[in-house]
Amino acid sequence: MHVKCIYKFETIPLASAATMTNDSLPIFKPAPVAVPALLGLPVLRLGFRPFYIAGTLLAALAVPVWLALFFGQLSWAPNAPALLWHAHEMLFGFAVAIIVGFLLTAARAWTGLPTARGPLLAALVLLWLAARVAALVGPYLLYAALDLALLPIVAAILVRVLLKARNHRNLPLALMLALLALVNLLFHLSVTGVLTLSAITALYGALALIVMIECVMGGRVIPAFTKAVTPGLQLSVNPVLEWLTLAATALGLMLWLLALPGLIAGSVLALASALHLRRLLSWRPMVTAKRPILWILHAAYAWIAVGLALLALAQLGWVSVSAGVHALAVGATGGLIIGMVTRTARGHTGRPLHVSRPEVLAYLLIMSAALLRVVLPLLAPSFYVVALLASSVAWSAAFLIYLWIYTPWLARTRLDGKDG
Repeated sequence: MHVKCIYKFETIPLASAATMTNDSLPIFKPAPVAVPALLGLPVLRLGFRPFYIAGTLLAALAVPVWLALFFGQLSWAPNAPALLWHAHEMLFGFAVAIIVGFLLTAARAWTGLPTARGPLLAALVLLWLAARVAALVGPYLLYAALDLALLPIVAAILVRVLLKARNHRNLPLALMLALLALVNLLFHLSVTGVLTLSAITALYGALALIVMIECVMGGRVIPAFTKAVTPGLQLSVNPVLEWLTLAATALGLMLWLLALPGLIAGSVLALASALHLRRLLSWRPMVTAKRPILWILHAAYAWIAVGLALLALAQLGWVSVSAGVHALAVGATGGLIIGMVTRTARGHTGRPLHVSRPEVLAYLLIMSAALLRVVLPLLAPSFYVVALLASSVAWSAAFLIYLWIYTPWLARTRLDGKDG
């Protein structure tokens, strides 16, 4: 067997070879290897790119539309009751888009295998978009069919990649997508009258699943990100505390959804809230005070503890369920999303992990939206309308800032020229 090696022969003139030990010797350099050209549109090279743009655009636009419907400023209405449309699109439109984009990106990092790109990724985004449009102008059955299709397809993609790479640790995330798909089916069957289940209960179930995804992923990335940029910081993870926190959260949310006696559900939810607070404190949130890209994740995670505590109080009739729901939806989900879509987009486009002042403003606006939507109505119920309007403005402004900064980045090749 003969192996043929090709070298580029180059003689360096004596005048420019002062550093050589023998000026008469030529040097040999391997022929440069051509780097494969990057294929396809940059925006379709990895899942986070189009889904982050689409999801944050929906977040910025849907809330003002909902308020216009709520206050009777729009005569047009979606093909489902306005409240159900609002809640469903925030969960299965906005949050699911970000989760899908994140998981399609993360799965490639976990396994080294391709997930979805190019035409397949474009088809997934168009499917998501078609469902959003059908919710506004199409017949309900078409809307339901389009809306139900995305999650099972993405779950199947993740399962295939994770099994091929023998990455069994992350399979539960694909299972959670499948459960979200099931809850979405229950929602549509409820709206169409096939099931007697309350559509709101189905949406609460979706929120509970999304919160569980946040608990799992937050427990992985928040302490890891914190340690990575804090020299000498030691964070000890207590496996018993981790499992107890997740178990209490899942049980408490299940008892709430099943509408079991308030004292039982409230006690478990209160325990889960305390465990999340203990978990957060173990991650040393105070060391992130000067790093906005980190403190937003800690601050948003704190809303999980707040939301569970408010749900516990709601079981006793002391506060409205809406307070706990919006603490989890606006504070926790909105906050974690704005934190993750900035950090992961910067990392995967080859940019430094230091945010600008407009991005910090977006963080502050999301936290303000949560405070206005949750706390102000509790302290001053007469300011409920003001709270809704101010919270909506802050929420939409935050995601418009994100789109203004990140859309050009997400639509262009990485700064370092790499694929992805």
